[in-house]
Amino acid sequence: MAIDRESAASPNLHGRNHIRTPTHVFPDGRTLAVMLTAVLFILLLSTYQYHPETFYNYPMRTHIFAQEAKIGHEDEVCNLSNGTWVRDFRGPIYTNITCPTMPDTKNCGRYGKQMDYVHWKWVPYGCDMVRFEPQLFLNIVRGKTLAFAADSVGRNQMESLLCLLSQVETPNKVYGDTQDKFVTWHFRSHNFTLMALWTKFLVEASEIEVNGTVAAMHNIHLDKLDARLAANLHKINILVISSSRWFFMQNYLYEGGKLIGCIYCSEDNITNFDVVTAIQRALRTALNNLTNNQESELQLTLVRTTTPVHFENGTWNTGGHCERTEPVGKGEAMIGTVDWAIRDAQIEEVKRVQKGSIHNGRMDIEIVDVTNAMSMRPDAHPGIHWVRKWTKGYNDCTHWCLPGPIDMWNELLLSVLKKYGKDLQNHH
Repeated sequence: MAIDRESAASPNLHGRNHIRTPTHVFPDGRTLAVMLTAVLFILLLSTYQYHPETFYNYPMRTHIFAQEAKIGHEDEVCNLSNGTWVRDFRGPIYTNITCPTMPDTKNCGRYGKQMDYVHWKWVPYGCDMVRFEPQLFLNIVRGKTLAFAADSVGRNQMESLLCLLSQVETPNKVYGDTQDKFVTWHFRSHNFTLMALWTKFLVEASEIEVNGTVAAMHNIHLDKLDARLAANLHKINILVISSSRWFFMQNYLYEGGKLIGCIYCSEDNITNFDVVTAIQRALRTALNNLTNNQESELQLTLVRTTTPVHFENGTWNTGGHCERTEPVGKGEAMIGTVDWAIRDAQIEEVKRVQKGSIHNGRMDIEIVDVTNAMSMRPDAHPGIHWVRKWTKGYNDCTHWCLPGPIDMWNELLLSVLKKYGKDLQNHH
């Protein structure tokens, strides 16, 4: 089904911003000493807020609100993708001081962003709270290779995982190309290898040049798996794949070496494809190749669903920004219909392969559904607090701050690994 440009455009993200303002009531009958202590505490807190790096290194607290332990009715089926963000003042597992691999572009606290967004925890309805346990993760993947085949948002998740795991063991970078698009890290004590394989579309694609200059257009072969990904399948045991953002531009689609259509081209005699259909076809090709590859060492493949961008009052190059300071409620989730359609298409493809895997038995496949959760977190993007000389003045409302809600993606990843832990270890 074809759609026009406007229906695929960035969603209207304008809406009410309910800021929760706690009311502090000073009880009667307190002594002067208590009053002075409270005043000093407030002054001290104000000092921290004016020094982001100091505030970033707050001591980790041990308490959590009682209602966070479990949310929902007792008879509600646990679904990790359906829940709410609740206050949690324990702090993240890592900081910009304790994670040496954190890239400057995601190090939001260092460059002035207020750190309140780290004080929220994802709690699925009807489920026990999901927590990331670095040691448990490394124990499960001991002796394995895990790879992220994705674009820069998928790379963002790998950067989060590196920070989380580095709290147990410092990884050693054993390979990196000139642009760090293909990177390999090794955790020696656990004989665990973590890889990043750059791919915009999961399938084969090439940039189009106009008058000798690379344009923001691609030729995408929807029926061919990305060559670099295919070449590494023989050494990957666990694979996390994702793709969506690069489809939102003028692209030409091929199958069997023949042009079958385009996205956003509006050219005569060329069929106009909608973004959702193109993404679904590319994912289907990827999953079919992963399932049927006889030389693959894959035991488990996870498809991470799409996440929304949160530009308001414009797009990335027209003054759009993301300046929210708190999560929005479920009823105000900031996401467009196209993103929901992409997420549904991704889940549909995973379910299709899961049904077929009953007769295959070679590779398990699961979904890591983060779309709903991240639609409520417009407050956790780098925004203006990122460092890129060639894009100075632009906001990054696509990627996610570290630490931040993207760490939840790896909490869900760990929950899947726990499910397959014994099978992973018994397979050689």
